[in-house]
Amino acid sequence: MNHYINVGTNIETFILLGIIIIGVIGLILFFILDWKRYGLLFLLSASVGNILCLLFVKLGFYSYPYRLFPKLATMPITAITASFPLLVLICVRYSPKLWMWKIPFYWTVIHIGVFFEALLLTNTRIIEFNFKWNLWDSYTWWWIYFLLFEWIGGKIIPEHLRKPISIQNLQYGKIGWFLIHFILIITIFLAGYYLGTLK
Repeated sequence: MNHYINVGTNIETFILLGIIIIGVIGLILFFILDWKRYGLLFLLSASVGNILCLLFVKLGFYSYPYRLFPKLATMPITAITASFPLLVLICVRYSPKLWMWKIPFYWTVIHIGVFFEALLLTNTRIIEFNFKWNLWDSYTWWWIYFLLFEWIGGKIIPEHLRKPISIQNLQYGKIGWFLIHFILIITIFLAGYYLGTLK
């Protein structure tokens, strides 16, 4: 049973407010670059993100027991609107040009995202998985969402507004190669640990 808690001085409040503040600042920086194109990508990604979350909540897959404004919505719309679209804008702007390099780039981003989602799931009351939903389902939808908007972003954002990571920095022995493998190895290990705790 979910308990909707009023705003107080607790970790959930600070996390949600922090997400909103960082999201707003990040979005402003992108809008300065080109408010029409990045604004359009923001609106599309925010709309799809919120619709998907609302659909999954209505289907009973997961819920948000703690919200800043529990009487206004069944999910933290402000935090979702400020976070996922900002990640989309960052990924579209900085993802490598070639798909063979985009995949490890998004793989790393998604692993970081799901890692923080797991932290919220296990250590806060912000999100709660319910009927037949687990981190693997969430992981799958992260891939679908971000690859969809990588494709859409490629149609909306022209080359001169993108700053793709240099492929040279991702090749064997370079800092990007090390970071990608370090993040993937650590998050895969932690995913195994998490699954082990469920037994």
